Amino acid sequence: MPPFQYLEPASAAEAAALLAGEAGALPLAGATDLLPLVRDGIVPAQRLVGIASLPELAGIAAADDSGLSIGAGVTIAELAAHPAVRAGYAALAQAAAGLATPQIRNVGTLGGNLCQRPRCWYYRSPLIPCLKKGGDRCYALAGTTKYLCVTGGDRCYIVHPSDTAVALSALDAAVELYGPGGMRRMRIGDFFTGPGVDLRRENALRPGEIVRRVALPAAPARSVYLKVRERESGDFALVSAAAALWLSGDDAADDGGPIIRRARVALGGVAPTPYRAREVEENLTGRPAAALDADTLAALAGLTLDGATPLPQNGYKLPMARGVVRRALGRLLGVEG
Repeated sequence: MPPFQYLEPASAAEAAALLAGEAGALPLAGATDLLPLVRDGIVPAQRLVGIASLPELAGIAAADDSGLSIGAGVTIAELAAHPAVRAGYAALAQAAAGLATPQIRNVGTLGGNLCQRPRCWYYRSPLIPCLKKGGDRCYALAGTTKYLCVTGGDRCYIVHPSDTAVALSALDAAVELYGPGGMRRMRIGDFFTGPGVDLRRENALRPGEIVRRVALPAAPARSVYLKVRERESGDFALVSAAAALWLSGDDAADDGGPIIRRARVALGGVAPTPYRAREVEENLTGRPAAALDADTLAALAGLTLDGATPLPQNGYKLPMARGVVRRALGRLLGVEG
């Protein structure tokens, strides 16, 4: 392990000052992702700032808008087990419960899961100077592309590895960031950035900033998260999908059933950021929930990733993604087949 300085601030303001005060300063919470990167020389670090115990990053509490405020320092295990998350935001609880292994869930944090770095073999290898590390090419294009993106790639073809990011995208969450300039808030879809914006980064954090909290709006009527992976435990998603439906009893259909007032469908494992299946969302919105049968859901799921251009070894992700979306919607609507 290369030598580094370790500091534990007493507040978010002190953490921001320490992070902004020296090049190579990085925040450290659960450390399950960062320390291996530092050890292997992938991410240089002269100073690590421990933020896991900051009070501003702790706890899960009800918010004024009938939603939830979740501290970035909340562990994945806490998130998966919390009664309010399980009751109102099932997709997030399910994403957290199926993430990694029990050991990692016990120490890994929500903020760390959102900010983790890509799992691409070429990026993670200390021997390969890939484009994302300042090299001159993406070595995956001439190598193994099985686990890379099918849409959104731009010179670099990573997929975003976070399960919770996909669920939060479907739940219309927002993130609160804190740094030297104070606090700012943005929609979760604006927080993640692809290689077309910046090859070296995956999010919109500015120097010295940390994720402080995640804000969830009022809960949807129903939500779900499904994940396809090669191993049952401890593995990243080949493809994952989170779906959420907000239903309206006031705008009831002729048969008295609820109308889908808003729909959100997000996918993981297919793009450098959590991918919103907006065509599916738009075609679900305004429909009577009771009128959606198996054939209709299959047709809607077929709109997923329309126009995607897979790499030589990952074309399997297109039918897999459409199948996962079909299963997620069927589970929410009680439609078999």
